[in-house]
Amino acid sequence: MRFMMLMYPGAHAEAGQMPTTEQMENMIRFNGELGKAGVLLALDGLQPSAEGARVTFEGGKAHVVDGPFTESKELIGGYWIIQVNSREEAVEWARRIPQDGVSFIEVRRMWELSDFPEDLQEVAIREIGKVAPEKVANR
Repeated sequence: MRFMMLMYPGAHAEAGQMPTTEQMENMIRFNGELGKAGVLLALDGLQPSAEGARVTFEGGKAHVVDGPFTESKELIGGYWIIQVNSREEAVEWARRIPQDGVSFIEVRRMWELSDFPEDLQEVAIREIGKVAPEKVANR
């Protein structure tokens, strides 16, 4: 099962403050543990919302709003995608994330193709195969 661990940092991250050397070393060490355990699929940190945009949809039209998103109290600061055997294992990894500068971690299971009915799986494989054949080669 794949899980995404979403990191919500404190206000310091949205203010563009860089982590301390100690915080970075702790996070790098944790990321190394994920890698050594063979569960890490992807990870990245995110720039402050001032560097981003939101696309909202209303009345059949897309509307773009440039950041920062000061009205938002909870903004994602980074993520990990891990592959583990259970929700409990994913939560246990989240509990081990260095806490310095982190408000909370949200753990969410990712959809797998096998979660969908067979007819939708066939459509997905056909359509994804048109643009990203490597994604469906082993299915």
